[in-house]
Amino acid sequence: MSVAAESDLILERLLSLHPKKIDLVLDRIQRLLAELGHPELRLPPILHVAGTNGKGSTCAFSRAMLEAQGLKVHVYSSPHLVRFNERIRLAGRLITEDELSATLAECERVNDGAPITFFEITTAAAFLAFARCPADALVLEVGLGGKYDATNVIAHPQAAIIMPVGLDHAEFLGTSIADIAAEKAGIIKRGVPVIVSAQDDIPRDVITRRADALNAPLIAFGQDFFAHQEHGRMVYEDMDGLLDLPLPKLIGRHQIENAATAIAALRHANKDWGDDAAIEKGLRTVEWPARLQRLTRGPLVELAPKDCEVWLDGGHNPHGAQAIARAIADLEDRAERPLYLVCGMLRTKDAGGYFAAFQGLARHVTTVPIEGEAAAQGSGALYDAARGAGLEASPADDLEDAMMQVNAWARSRPSEPGPRILICGSLYLAGQVLARNG
Repeated sequence: MSVAAESDLILERLLSLHPKKIDLVLDRIQRLLAELGHPELRLPPILHVAGTNGKGSTCAFSRAMLEAQGLKVHVYSSPHLVRFNERIRLAGRLITEDELSATLAECERVNDGAPITFFEITTAAAFLAFARCPADALVLEVGLGGKYDATNVIAHPQAAIIMPVGLDHAEFLGTSIADIAAEKAGIIKRGVPVIVSAQDDIPRDVITRRADALNAPLIAFGQDFFAHQEHGRMVYEDMDGLLDLPLPKLIGRHQIENAATAIAALRHANKDWGDDAAIEKGLRTVEWPARLQRLTRGPLVELAPKDCEVWLDGGHNPHGAQAIARAIADLEDRAERPLYLVCGMLRTKDAGGYFAAFQGLARHVTTVPIEGEAAAQGSGALYDAARGAGLEASPADDLEDAMMQVNAWARSRPSEPGPRILICGSLYLAGQVLARNG
């Protein structure tokens, strides 16, 4: 049996400091940061990124393009997939176990048992680590919402970025799209440029009003910058002209919009950050696991039928599912294969809305539990949701059982090409897949 890392033991203790996993206020982290000597005031220039979908990919594009210029970049993102240290990247490298455990222990000691949520105290630890390591930029992803998110103690970012807003986390952010958009727009700061990705009318109006009220220059997709695919290339255009670029390494039409938003943000945040050659290199080299990631080897892949494709995606709400389904449909246009979903989700997610995006595209859904997650939907209840959305479905005991079912399904159709298997529905499930698959 492996011995738990010291950071894991500290993280386990930090979970007990507040009765709620999420409690959106800023006073607790502001208190702790003051006791730590205000590390949030000693950070490099910041890109602050909010939104329902696309935050992580846009952070990854921003980091790749900045690093392609030779800059040292901090990144803060959540949740992690396999190890907590994935959340904190110091000047281009993941924080080490020794650095992480020492920083967490210091925050725990200074906090001295006072009530604080897990995300708040770990965000304070990230700021402390960032403040002690020189870098040229910090790409800072909002955890949840924006206005009262722990990352929003930052007073003067270089730019705020708001990705597409959809219905998610309604129990914390509000039940209407306007309420959720208002929470996301809470990261906008007076006079600071705000770059807005493609939005539906209601969130766009909410964000625009907030930007106007704070005299924050608003740069909007479809109005101030544009991007599309043409002849196997990505074409980006803004007031400075047109860029003929390679398609992003990340798969899917939605990644063109995500990449374009990152380009616009870099160009408006700092005139030296929008280097054309670095933008092109960043598009070619960007990495972001579990976002339509092709798995080509490992124990789970070996359980899949021969002559099949195995894909992994952590998208977990209807808006994200629509983007994933469009990307899979594009793959289908290039090479036809029956689509087989292996899906696990949390109870807090709209499973019916998620599955609806795959109507007419998925041939079968096998539902799985997410082991070790108390909030996970049971495979039986998820099966009911899939059937309710009009999809053929069956429940499985675990991922291995699901792969065996895919094998049986493929063997019963020997005249068809090997299936395209998409493991999907939750970043927690994606993390387990990556861990098991080595």
